[in-house]
Amino acid sequence: MIKKTLSLLLTLMFSMTLMAAESEKLEVKVLAKTTQSWNGDALPAYQEGQPQVTILRIVIPAGMQLPLHKHPVINAGVLLKGQLTVITEGKDTLYMKAGDSIVELVNKWHYGKNEGSEPAEIIVFYAGTKDQAITVKK
Repeated sequence: MIKKTLSLLLTLMFSMTLMAAESEKLEVKVLAKTTQSWNGDALPAYQEGQPQVTILRIVIPAGMQLPLHKHPVINAGVLLKGQLTVITEGKDTLYMKAGDSIVELVNKWHYGKNEGSEPAEIIVFYAGTKDQAITVKK
């Protein structure tokens, strides 16, 4: 009797564990997958040399405008909080809100500004090479 009860209890516990695991499904959402930057320019080929990945968390205060700059490497990010406007030297404009992803411009002058009332927080991933600058200011 004890063996049957123990067996039944173990079976019940195993079934409950499986049901709980099934109710907590893995969720994967593609935020960006592209061969182009946000303005439609084709991304360049990766550069030769030792790869170096840099990940930055950038917080831009409300009302702040960043200086005109460019990135010599492919980079992409996700705006976690706030809003951000990205403007090219030619006046192409991208408006971002929290949750939006961006595949940045490569070797094209642009700047960002936070036109919101709270800080904008963005995580950016840069795919460059060792000892290479990821941002160049004009």
